[in-house]
Amino acid sequence: MKCHICDKPTKTFICEKTNIHYYQCLSCEYIFKSPEYYQNLEKQKERYNLHQNNEDDAGYIAYFQRYLDFILPLVGEPKCALDFGCGCSSLLATLLESKGISCDYYDPIYHPHTLKRKKSYDLIVSTEVFEHLHQPREVFESLVDKLNTGGFLAIQTEFHTNDPTSFATWWYPKDTTHIVFFRAHTFKVLSEMYGCRVIKDNGKNMVVLQKC
Repeated sequence: MKCHICDKPTKTFICEKTNIHYYQCLSCEYIFKSPEYYQNLEKQKERYNLHQNNEDDAGYIAYFQRYLDFILPLVGEPKCALDFGCGCSSLLATLLESKGISCDYYDPIYHPHTLKRKKSYDLIVSTEVFEHLHQPREVFESLVDKLNTGGFLAIQTEFHTNDPTSFATWWYPKDTTHIVFFRAHTFKVLSEMYGCRVIKDNGKNMVVLQKC
């Protein structure tokens, strides 16, 4: 099967613990589950509804603050932002608003009618979203299209180790809604495909890109 990101050939491996088939691209370092394991939005929502995301919870606020502490020093002074895939909460948008950044939010399950189709942004944030995407390359392209020239896309998703043995014991794929997995290099490849450049990654789960 060809890679969903760069169209190069992939190799397959089977997770011994789950017997799930995965495809691994040695070129862009992208891994994806066999499509038979993909879930529709209704099934995904059942899982998401189990999350306990209280906007007044200090730990939840601190979680987003760590993300902002990494990305905001890298993105200048954006005037308008979009939280893409916000889930049921608009907390991240609220935190950006508190820093003087106007922020819209969108989620295909919980806020499906809030996306302003013709609006563009200085900053798009997306936390714990990309691992759920059936078509990540197409979504990436659509987000870049919504950026103003010089705008930034800041993504958080756990980076895999590129080793099938350690992948088998990794906690991240155990969530059945997590179907695609990235490394910083994968986003470098996507950036080169769609006219962006990588500004910085933290080597673990965050990367900031700029539209050229």
